[in-house]
Amino acid sequence: MCSNCDYTIHGAHHHFGWDNSIPPVATVAPGSTVEFECLDSSGGQFTPASRTADVATLDFGRINPVTGPIVIDGAEPGDALKVTIREFKPSGFGWTANIPGFGLLADQFPDPALHVWSYDKNTLEPAAWSTHGRVPLKPFAGTIGVAPAEPGLHSVVPPRRVGGNLDIRDLAAGTTLYLPVEVAGALFSVGDTHAAQGDGEVCGTAIESPMSVVLSFDLVKGANLRTPRFTTPGPVTRHLDGKGYHVTTGIGPDLMAGARVAVGEMVELLCREQGLDAVDAYMLCSVAGDLRISEIVDAPNWVVSFYFPRTVFE
Repeated sequence: MCSNCDYTIHGAHHHFGWDNSIPPVATVAPGSTVEFECLDSSGGQFTPASRTADVATLDFGRINPVTGPIVIDGAEPGDALKVTIREFKPSGFGWTANIPGFGLLADQFPDPALHVWSYDKNTLEPAAWSTHGRVPLKPFAGTIGVAPAEPGLHSVVPPRRVGGNLDIRDLAAGTTLYLPVEVAGALFSVGDTHAAQGDGEVCGTAIESPMSVVLSFDLVKGANLRTPRFTTPGPVTRHLDGKGYHVTTGIGPDLMAGARVAVGEMVELLCREQGLDAVDAYMLCSVAGDLRISEIVDAPNWVVSFYFPRTVFE
């Protein structure tokens, strides 16, 4: 429990999808600090005892539960909800999966795969991938947002103007996020917590890990944001930068095609230099590597780069 929190929202209070008719579980005043108990993105379907065969039985109706919603008293359409991310309380358990039909290279990796992680929830030391590979951790919430104005149930999978499944790894402790409010009370929810993820989350999963999140809320009246924005408290890649990167590129007129080439080249590089199976290299790229647009002005070809931190293996 959070001794400095005004409220705790338990994991039992979760929902699937965005719908502004879902009854709120609490009403909090601006200035409040709230602890949310978040399930992992499988909704508890994967455990430390899970194996690859369990991927085939995954119930997609229980994917990406979010804890909430809560009302922020006084929030009105046109306001911005200011969310200060105070703290994450990780569980020490996580998983990464290749789910058939999902991910940037889904056509190249049609078979299921699952890696179960165990990490030190107190020290957050890099988590072991294998006997010689360790992934630096940086907890964050992959899904964080407020209810859209459009009525009805909307999937939690695609990100939205009001937030949702943003999967931005820099929404970590110390960051301040601003979300456009579209309905009275905002109806805020959070979930899909990760212990680590690379920019792009290329196989479709990160180190998916249940954990609690401590957030503070305020309102910026009449901000009229069109999309979410955020401010970080300092450098965002210090946990990865120390030993540099291996970088592969994709070059051509289509950014998506370029991204696929850049990631595919990195998968091949890791297989060749580290002796990894291809699907393991692909999943490792998802939790530790970063996709970047390096050049988008020199028509007709653009450059997409994929950065993989050397610290994982050195």
